[in-house]
Amino acid sequence: MPIVISFVNLKGGVGKTALSVNFAAYCGTKGLKVLLIDTDPQTNATFSCISPVKWKRHSAEKGTIASIMGMRRHSSAEGTEVDANQVIIPDVFQNVDLLPSHLDLFTIDLDLASATARESKLKRALKDVSKKYNIIICDCPPNLTIPTQNSLTMSTHFAVPVSPDFLSALGIGILLNRIKEFCEDLQHDLQPVGIILSRVGRPAQHRAEITEDLRKKFGDLVFTTEIRERVAVSEAASEKKSIFQMSDPSAIAEFINPAIKSRN
Repeated sequence: MPIVISFVNLKGGVGKTALSVNFAAYCGTKGLKVLLIDTDPQTNATFSCISPVKWKRHSAEKGTIASIMGMRRHSSAEGTEVDANQVIIPDVFQNVDLLPSHLDLFTIDLDLASATARESKLKRALKDVSKKYNIIICDCPPNLTIPTQNSLTMSTHFAVPVSPDFLSALGIGILLNRIKEFCEDLQHDLQPVGIILSRVGRPAQHRAEITEDLRKKFGDLVFTTEIRERVAVSEAASEKKSIFQMSDPSAIAEFINPAIKSRN
């Protein structure tokens, strides 16, 4: 079975998508077969890999993650269930396939409120598909609702990107405790990869103190390498490229170091 890593945080704008997409791309360049799963209804990881036009066409013809999680389940008049294989978009990067997201996930907690084993729908839907991959990367929304729960349930590991500002760092302890409780309830073994300081350099009060406090409080769990706020990262996303296809060696180096540690 593959290694499955979820990138999680209770706050948005901390670099989850950039790390998810570029870690997937890095593993692909190393010859690993990778599945990138976008469980965030904002679809940022999806649009970092494919154009909105391609997504709209694929969503209508093949479906998205919402289709295989019990929303818009039937794609024909005969009520044929959507096959996970047809929903996955192959080769968005070298050796990287994409399971795209959809805005429908915004209401999935209401739609699946009475569903049994709702936190494991994604794992069950991908049971046979996942065997084709060496590693699976999940980009999660900034909460612990059903999409994130499904990502964690199928994951072997999780990583926590955090921006060194007060609001981003505030909930790390709460997040780790909630994940621990969630896994205990499901009797699921889930290992932390680490905390990654991301988007460093944005305006933030008391940045140095927050960074020092995180390293003191969580010790070796915090990666040594920090991911700075760089134009190349946003340009790569807008051009549907990975950071490794850009011409910024400093940005590439920053993404390689945590990628190596996460992969190991």
